[in-house]
Amino acid sequence: MALHPTLAAVADLIGTWLGEGQGEYPTIEPFSYTEEVTFTDVGKPFLHYVQRTWSPSGAPMHTETGFLRIADAAAVEFVLAQPTGQTELAEGPLTITEDGFTSRLESRVVNSATAKHVETTVRRIELTGDVLTTNFAMAAVGVPLTHHLASQMHRCG
Repeated sequence: MALHPTLAAVADLIGTWLGEGQGEYPTIEPFSYTEEVTFTDVGKPFLHYVQRTWSPSGAPMHTETGFLRIADAAAVEFVLAQPTGQTELAEGPLTITEDGFTSRLESRVVNSATAKHVETTVRRIELTGDVLTTNFAMAAVGVPLTHHLASQMHRCG
């Protein structure tokens, strides 16, 4: 099956990425985690996305799933669902670099009635060769937009 033409700019994301991350937030203790991200081509104008994290002891921590869409040659849409009761629609520019791309995605968040309140998130994704770097900030539970997570992953599949 041929890759949909709108995905050409992010085609190098397809596959599985694995690496280490660090988390912090004013309401919790700093922590480390292992992160795995998979982007799958399904023959449509989007990539399917699955993310999972584990603690250093191997206990599951977080997961989310969604779809990465390229709105046009210069814009990304990331549609995400989380088991913590949030959905995110994150949008932002796509900047092509010599050996990858960067994108800064600002979101609108919808919270379920029982979820901790998340007001907004900002995700920065950078692909440089076979290194995928992510940074995540959020405004949640009364705390203004603050850095929360950072990871660096390498292609493993």
